[in-house]
Amino acid sequence: MSVGILIITHGEIGEELLATAKSTLGGTLPLNCRALSVSPNCDPDSQHKKAAAMLASVNDGSGVLILTDMYGSTPSNIANEFKNLEDIEVIAGVNLPMFIRILNYSALSLSDMTEKALSGGHDGIILCEQESNSS
Repeated sequence: MSVGILIITHGEIGEELLATAKSTLGGTLPLNCRALSVSPNCDPDSQHKKAAAMLASVNDGSGVLILTDMYGSTPSNIANEFKNLEDIEVIAGVNLPMFIRILNYSALSLSDMTEKALSGGHDGIILCEQESNSS
């Protein structure tokens, strides 16, 4: 049994994260992952129902980590409707380093995976400074 992942994002961001991770990791993902794309003109109630069905499909009893892109947005609001359910964690600000870190620690519990996701997201943000020329 392993934690399931549900990504709820604007447009196709979640689908692209899944595709990029799959490509990076050699064609398969070690966790049961799904992505819900939310469009600007969507019906939030309809999207909530889709999210609930996806949530059930990725949950094997080990819990689900829901990742969303921007806190306070429609995808985030949909994700946060599930945060009070048992064995559900929600993180806003998903990025590729966060997602790859999660997949590299696929055997962790939900709480430990949540911590790895947060550290992976933070550690993946780096200011790429210009190198100084020393003469």
